[in-house]
Amino acid sequence: MLDYDLHCHSNISDGTLTPAEVVNRAFLRGVKVLALTDHDDTDGLDEARSTAELHGMTFVNGVEISVTWRKHTLHIVGLGIDPAYPPLQQGLMSVRSGRGARAQKMADELAKIGIGGVLPGALKHASNPNMIGRAHFARYLVEAGHCKDVKSVFNRYLATGKPGYVPHQWADLHDAIGWITGSGGVAVLAHPGRYMVGKHSMGKQTMHALLTEFASLGGQALEVVTGSHTPEQYAEFSRYADEFGLLSSCGSDFHGPDESYRDLGRLPDLPLICRPVWEALH
Repeated sequence: MLDYDLHCHSNISDGTLTPAEVVNRAFLRGVKVLALTDHDDTDGLDEARSTAELHGMTFVNGVEISVTWRKHTLHIVGLGIDPAYPPLQQGLMSVRSGRGARAQKMADELAKIGIGGVLPGALKHASNPNMIGRAHFARYLVEAGHCKDVKSVFNRYLATGKPGYVPHQWADLHDAIGWITGSGGVAVLAHPGRYMVGKHSMGKQTMHALLTEFASLGGQALEVVTGSHTPEQYAEFSRYADEFGLLSSCGSDFHGPDESYRDLGRLPDLPLICRPVWEALH
C-alpha cells in the first residue's frame, strides 16, 4: 500500500473537513506524503502544512483547477506549486469569479421544477462562499429530504443533462497548465476515467487527442490510482501514461468521511510499469 495521497479536498473548496482535520485524518490513516488540492483555491495550504509538520509528514502544495476543453469539463491538479506565483493566483481568482453567477442559475433551474430556496441552503454548507459549487447544493438537497445521499442528488438533479445542471466556461487547458508549471509545479490530469463515462463521455480517440495536447502543453502526469478508478482502470491508465511519456500520480480524491469514493490513505500500489510523479517533486 502507498503512503502517498496527492489529491484531497478541505472545506476551503467542497470538502467537509478543515485543512487541519484533513491532515489529522490522513496521518491517522498512515499517510506520510500528502497534497491538499482544493478546487481553484490555495487558502488552506498554510494551515495544512503547519499541521503536517506537527506530525512529521511531508506536505506538498497543491491545487485542482477546473478546465473546459472542447465540450468537456476537466480537472488539472497542480503539485509542488508556489501559491504566491502571481499569474497562478490571478488565474484562480478568474476561475472562482464565475461560481456565484452559476450558483444563482442552478437555483433558478431547480426552482422551475418546484425546489425553491436552494441557494441560501447551499450557502450554509459552503465554508468559503466564493467556492460555492454543486457539492454544497447536493448536501442541502439531502438535508432537505429530496434525496438520500449526495450521489443520488448528482444523478437526479446536478449531472450533465439534469434539471439543475448549468454548464460553465472554466479555464483554458493551456492557461491552467501554464499557471501550474510557471509556478514550478507539476500538472496532473486528474481522474481520467471519469471523463470516459456518462452522457457526454469521451471515447478512446478523444482521450488520445486530450493526452496528446496535454503533454504538448507541458502536462507531466496522469492520475492512475484514484478513488473513482477501478483496478482495470489502474492498468488502462498506466498504459496511457507509458504511451504518452507521462508520470503517474495517485490520490484518494477525498471530500469527507461519508461522501467519498475512497478514504484518505491506503491506496493500492501504482502498477509496476508506472514512473511515480514524486520523482519530479522537490
